[in-house]
Amino acid sequence: MINKFFLVMFVSWLGVGLANGQSLSLEDCYRLARENYPAIKKMDLIAQTSGYDLSNASKKFLPQVTLFGQATYQSETVGFGDVLGALPLPEGVELPSLSKDQYKIVGEVTQLLYDGGGNAHQRERIKATQEMQEQNLESSLYAINNRINTLFFSVLLMDAQLKQNELNKANLQTQIQKAEAAYANGVAFRSNVDELKAEIVNIDMAGTEYKANRTAFLNMLSLFIGTELTEATQLVVPDTEGLDGMMTSINRPELKAFDLQKAVYDVQKKELRSGYLPQVSAFFQGGYGKPTLNIVSDKFGPWYIAGVRLNWTFGSLYTLSNRKRTLALSQQAVEADKETFLFNTRLALAQQDEDVKKYQTLIEQDEEAIALRVAVTKSAEAQLDNGVITTHEYIQKVNAEHLARQRKIVHEIQLLQAHYQQKFITGN
Repeated sequence: MINKFFLVMFVSWLGVGLANGQSLSLEDCYRLARENYPAIKKMDLIAQTSGYDLSNASKKFLPQVTLFGQATYQSETVGFGDVLGALPLPEGVELPSLSKDQYKIVGEVTQLLYDGGGNAHQRERIKATQEMQEQNLESSLYAINNRINTLFFSVLLMDAQLKQNELNKANLQTQIQKAEAAYANGVAFRSNVDELKAEIVNIDMAGTEYKANRTAFLNMLSLFIGTELTEATQLVVPDTEGLDGMMTSINRPELKAFDLQKAVYDVQKKELRSGYLPQVSAFFQGGYGKPTLNIVSDKFGPWYIAGVRLNWTFGSLYTLSNRKRTLALSQQAVEADKETFLFNTRLALAQQDEDVKKYQTLIEQDEEAIALRVAVTKSAEAQLDNGVITTHEYIQKVNAEHLARQRKIVHEIQLLQAHYQQKFITGN
């Protein structure tokens, strides 16, 4: 209860902080999305169900009480005269006879002493099944991270593009000031100023689209993590340091789920043995009726029997070999699924590795292109000041540099996302 209280307080504090413009990391999103996802409720349900099953299994060794009764009428009973024949009897002695109507009510208490290990194997299977179900749920929850990655890096991309948009706008506003000054001095046309202002409008329109897209991605991310996000919320750019060494091994939760499924089949194999082993129990049986255990006395009375009972059935041996083969085939099927999963994962990882290399190369080419475009823009700015080129031609040069920078921004975010996609694929 204390842990849950602090968790609720932390999430509430984090929600208030985010609403006030605090930063949000990718790991925060993972954690909040897991806590908010409806399927997480199944984790407690699985544990509770397993607890009830274990409790029921342990009650197998509690004393079992049964009560039954019957009243019967028989067409004939034992005739002692027929048994003794024509033996002479002393004077006044009569042979007893059993009544044809008989009655009894019996209570029995049975205590299981040995069940061939069935209860222990049943408890082991319940625990193994619980672990398998919990791990399957972990695999489902882990898949949310991929969707969080897409939304998180989409917001980062919009942030980077907005920032570059503002830089480009600031650069053009400087040129507008120069153009207005030149126009005021009569050395430039009004159209030069208007064309630059029209380009500012285009930049503002692009910014409007970026902001709208950012808001849409934030709203979807907000639904996933169960926390209200505003335009003031800032996402922290993840660090890629140390990620390269984590991509060689695969540690996905699905792999553990496959192993736990095979473990369940192993326990079921053990349970097969308890099916053909004997069961030993102690019992006490007490009753009241007519006749009692002393059938010579045809009267109502109490009686009891106590002892040890052995039950040994061999019917399960008929199907034992087939059931073993079925479990073995099931394990082979799970192993085949595991190998298929590993194959597809390695295939996806190989493709992702190529994407990382591609974006790294593209960023290097972007830097070369930007350096050249910066030189062209500076030259065009001097030419514009000297009246060598028109404002339209200058804007083309500026837009070319802006486009090169935007490409680099996109490639940088794509590279960052590719690194974290590698992390997701490997489970590290």
